[in-house]
Amino acid sequence: MMFRLHNASVGYDGRAVLRDVQIDIRPGERVGLIGRSGAGKSTLINFAYNTYADDSALIPQALGLVDALSAFHNVYMGRLDRHCAFYNLLNLVRPGRRALDEIRALIEPLGLAEQLHRRAGELSGGQRQRVAVGRGLYRGARLLLADEPVSAVDATQARAVLDQLCGRYDTALIALHDIELARDYTQRLIGLAGGRIVFDSRTAAITDTDLTELYRRDAPAG
Repeated sequence: MMFRLHNASVGYDGRAVLRDVQIDIRPGERVGLIGRSGAGKSTLINFAYNTYADDSALIPQALGLVDALSAFHNVYMGRLDRHCAFYNLLNLVRPGRRALDEIRALIEPLGLAEQLHRRAGELSGGQRQRVAVGRGLYRGARLLLADEPVSAVDATQARAVLDQLCGRYDTALIALHDIELARDYTQRLIGLAGGRIVFDSRTAAITDTDLTELYRRDAPAG
């Protein structure tokens, strides 16, 4: 089993956002998290990362970029813990050819080759998100944890990004707001509402009625 939560309460600052969480993810499973904003998708992704940090690559919704550093250096940070401080310092001052070539090859399919040496703070929202994706790709872990990794890009770019992520990681937990993308890029869907898991089923088995009922829960009145 790659990832397991049984009867867990998940939250922050002592407040439970999700209760009685039971999730098993086996190697080779890509699982989508769906539900309304505020349903607990980000909370669950962050909890999973804190639990499995050594074995996972995180793409957070907040991106976590250092604006003063280049796109190269932000992607490079995906592997900071795999090198000694001296090696990392050398790459901060003068990036080595090997690291440059590896990272350029990763971000070129993301449309960022020309932005490699630009500071993250100078990039557009969509470019910044793709830098965070590049960092997740460069990390190269057993499990991908991605929180809305394509929310700031257009439909064509979204599929290009997900193609890269799914090509790199065959085991993943991905929060997506776009249901069509969730259907196309996952084998299982987990629906969250009301502080609980409403369904956890094969993607092909989730009906339009299931989705309507999921998003009807906790809907604002009016």
